[in-house]
Amino acid sequence: MGRFDHLPPITDEEEARIQAGIAADPDNPEWTDEELANARPAREVLPPEFFEAVKRLRGQRGKQKAPTKEFVSIRIDRDVVAHFKKGGPGWQTRLNNTLKKAIAKKR
Repeated sequence: MGRFDHLPPITDEEEARIQAGIAADPDNPEWTDEELANARPAREVLPPEFFEAVKRLRGQRGKQKAPTKEFVSIRIDRDVVAHFKKGGPGWQTRLNNTLKKAIAKKR
């Protein structure tokens, strides 16, 4: 069973809308048959340093040995989320640290 087998099939109108969206995106055009025929594996095109860097970056993070955080889903005002996201990657950690500081002040 595929990932999308539980979904109803798309209509012809939906397919036309999807194809129109693909055709209208100049930054990501659909590949031509010629481009597909000329495609080569990344290892043939990219330098070895690229794959070494990817391997290094993958090794930096792993599954926690003992989870210290709990996955939750909460609703937060958009302006609050925007404030933390504005700081770039790590915004969730910064939000968590801000909440910890607020708790510490109340104690």
